[in-house]
Amino acid sequence: MKEYNKQSAEEDNVPETELRLNKYIANAGISSRRGADLIIEEGRVTVNGKLVKELGVKVKSTDKILVDNKLISAEEKKYVLVNKPRNVICTSSDEKGRRAIVDLLPSHLQHLYPVGRLDRNTTGIILLTNDGDLTQNLLHPTKKVKKVYKAKVEKQLSQQELDQMVTGVELEDGVSKFDKIVELREDESFRYGIEIHSGKNRVIRRMFDAIGSPVIKLDRVMFHTFDKKGIPMGMHRELTQKELKNLGVYMRTTK
Repeated sequence: MKEYNKQSAEEDNVPETELRLNKYIANAGISSRRGADLIIEEGRVTVNGKLVKELGVKVKSTDKILVDNKLISAEEKKYVLVNKPRNVICTSSDEKGRRAIVDLLPSHLQHLYPVGRLDRNTTGIILLTNDGDLTQNLLHPTKKVKKVYKAKVEKQLSQQELDQMVTGVELEDGVSKFDKIVELREDESFRYGIEIHSGKNRVIRRMFDAIGSPVIKLDRVMFHTFDKKGIPMGMHRELTQKELKNLGVYMRTTK
């Protein structure tokens, strides 16, 4: 296969103002720009049928660009909050036919990807977007993005167990801990508010299991600066202009 490179672009009269290929891939929600560079170098991208392995190539909106033999499009960036119900999985599709998070969205938003995951039985706020750079930033462990949950558990925790939750609980994949945990006196049930930045799979449920008080119900009420106020269960809303502006400030100050 003939390679597409900077010289090819110049021969095709691609203006210098056109979009760099890595940014085009990031805008399509495939990965961050840094991740797109790796995808290009691995030989997984073609432009108009020509293999691209050189960084810095610029492309036009009319170019046919494939990643892993799939056509992509650098669409307008979209940001949507969903209040996820139970029995919905956080993927774009499911081979078992289970209801996916994108099924809760109208067709023109179903190309978006969830930022992180909530397990099938966990409810609450989740962000979906096609902004690859933002997704990588929010999920990177060094950013320590805040997540707040409410958990209903089988038994009340002692003060020693509460202390253990913030000092560390030994799990099969290492020690995990909450940033904060407080008892919530909302009813006769045993409920706790939890703040955590760890992105480990099912870490809250596993920590409560480890101290002998399994989770009955788990709901995420905040992710980053976003909460689910005003979003009924199973519904969604797009970010406001103020929220988009704040995201822009966040991205500029956390690179």
